[in-house]
Amino acid sequence: MSLYTAYLSIGSNVGNKVENCLAGLKMLTGDGRIEPLDRSPMYITEPVGFPDQDRFINIAAAVRTGLSPESLLDAIFRVQDTMGRRKGGVRFGPRIVDLDILFFGDLILETPELEIPHPRLHQRLFVMMPLCDIAPQLRHPVLKRRMTDILAQLPAGRERIYRYPCDC
Repeated sequence: MSLYTAYLSIGSNVGNKVENCLAGLKMLTGDGRIEPLDRSPMYITEPVGFPDQDRFINIAAAVRTGLSPESLLDAIFRVQDTMGRRKGGVRFGPRIVDLDILFFGDLILETPELEIPHPRLHQRLFVMMPLCDIAPQLRHPVLKRRMTDILAQLPAGRERIYRYPCDC
């Protein structure tokens, strides 16, 4: 069985946001099919796309798995459902937990259910800063650029982001 390294974005802006992010990652990696490799520090971020909501806590995580991208997505949906997130509602609105696949090895995939690399990751400071903490030299398989170079090109001041002051 081949093993793949996947990079995930995890966020929450409802309830205990810190605990929700940690619990989401723990639940995802709890059955042994998905191994945690690394996790970024936490960041406090402003909402994007739907501004009338509370700020988020965001992290990036690296995991290793033998699952297919679709099976990893199914596992993510199960975690989100277990934690109380329901489909529907306001796009980019408040959520207990949000897990997104950013990269899956160097795979490029576009289906109605899943797009890898994540189509908006390179436009979002709340994704790029945590991702650069754990994978600064990772190359985007479509853009052919390192994460640090993509981060450096994001417009300054568009999003406010702060390191969360904890060792959690």
